[in-house]
Amino acid sequence: MDLLEWTGERIIPKLMKPMNGMLLEHIARYYFATPYIKGRVLDIACGTGYGCHMVAKDRKRELIELVGVDIDDETLAYANREYHHQKITYQKGNAVDPTLPEQLGHFDTILSFETIEHVEDDLQFMDNLYRMLKPGGTLVLSSPFGRGRGQQTSEPFHVHQLTPAEFEDLFVRFPFSDVEIYYQRGVTFEKPRDGVRYFIGMAVCTK
Repeated sequence: MDLLEWTGERIIPKLMKPMNGMLLEHIARYYFATPYIKGRVLDIACGTGYGCHMVAKDRKRELIELVGVDIDDETLAYANREYHHQKITYQKGNAVDPTLPEQLGHFDTILSFETIEHVEDDLQFMDNLYRMLKPGGTLVLSSPFGRGRGQQTSEPFHVHQLTPAEFEDLFVRFPFSDVEIYYQRGVTFEKPRDGVRYFIGMAVCTK
């Protein structure tokens, strides 16, 4: 099967033009998260593994272990083949499985990029992330904006897309000690500004 047939929205840098806008935006999220990478790290819904490999190479001294989790067997096989690193372990898992924290343990940093819009029970997903994050640990999470929870989206692989207000409300429900909200514009990130329409939100949460 052609790799593009089973990846859906998955980013495959080796099959994309270097200046592809979607590729650049995805890479920018990992660059944004790089300073927070330390200790034991989880990349939930890691896809093809390019981001895991990128941050592992850049933060190899600060990194103890990086666990990349995805639900698709072929995607994980590709990640193991193309983006192997001595500090990375790829494994299969369901992001909304209530037993996931018991399976994976605790992490100093958790990355979740463009994942929450793919799951119907986003609160269970957030509960899993919060339970897996160590006290003092950092969660870096992004999601595109849309019509809101339970509303149809034009993206075939998205269950729904949260509004900016719903996105920010996700983090109010959990007792994080600090939450910083940024919005992505192209490859840059900024604090919200009045009168500017944003399409992707990024949250940095400290437990």
